[in-house]
Amino acid sequence: MENQETLLRIEDLVMHFPIKRGIFQKVVGQVHAVDGVSFDIKKGETLGLVGESGCGKSTTGRTILQLYKPTSGHVYFDDLDLTTLGSEPLRRLRRRMQMIFQDPYASLNPRMTVESIVGEPMLVHNLASGPALRDRVKELLNLVNLNPSYLDRYPHEFSGGQRQRIGIARALALNPDLIVCDEPISALDVSIQAQVVNLLEDLQQKFNLTYLFIAHDLSMVRHISTRVAVMYLGNIVELANRNDLYDRPYHPYTKALLSAVPIPDPEVEEKRNRIILTGDVPSPINPPSGCHFRTRCPLAQSICAEKRPEWREIVPGHQVACHFASLD
Repeated sequence: MENQETLLRIEDLVMHFPIKRGIFQKVVGQVHAVDGVSFDIKKGETLGLVGESGCGKSTTGRTILQLYKPTSGHVYFDDLDLTTLGSEPLRRLRRRMQMIFQDPYASLNPRMTVESIVGEPMLVHNLASGPALRDRVKELLNLVNLNPSYLDRYPHEFSGGQRQRIGIARALALNPDLIVCDEPISALDVSIQAQVVNLLEDLQQKFNLTYLFIAHDLSMVRHISTRVAVMYLGNIVELANRNDLYDRPYHPYTKALLSAVPIPDPEVEEKRNRIILTGDVPSPINPPSGCHFRTRCPLAQSICAEKRPEWREIVPGHQVACHFASLD
């Protein structure tokens, strides 16, 4: 992995949403959705981004693609800073970055046929039209294991798994380098989830794709990811190779998350300690000072309230943000 080129580099990414009230829409506060996130993704790898609902995972993905303009920070894609690009250079670069959305029901226009949905990116970027466009759409449907004769059908005629395949075909239409997969399986039946994940892996190998895979299913993330980043209340608290993270977590939040993953071995399961976190996730409108996790952390001391933990490499390739994470 060390020899691979970095495709995407995020530095201190911040995304705050203003809260407005009254007739004059006065700003009375901020939602701290993403609060200083840094990581990189190598070409051809899959970075899994996990955490509880509302921790800022999807916002991070959308801000990377500039669907939201970040409050501050930098997003480098192939050493180009997307946050400083004008609309036209960014539009051209968008061919290389695509997204698979979480809800296969809401992300497809019910008034458009499959041909229109999958072909639209190529029309927008003037890559194909007429019979050539139709042939390319058939080719893409074949790639995602859908019958090419479905071209003239509408989204309501498909199941959730088939709709998500249409969304994947649309994301592939422009031959992208990076695909942000925003919980692409969470709305699907369990029986279909493995099929979609296997399809994503096959496509990655075939086209050397790079994925940011956002999810909260920890076992699925371990299956598909090369490295895993754990997010809590707008911050990344731990980042490591998938096996290192699952076998030897250092951050107390990661330990609690992993203790909830069932192990299919009754003897191991019986000896394992479940870590139950007390309290609720604080509001992102008013996050705790210092370490955001301190209000629920069993290790919390006064320094956790005073100082934000430094993002440091505890062993090679394993980074953590905690004052008390240690090798013992």
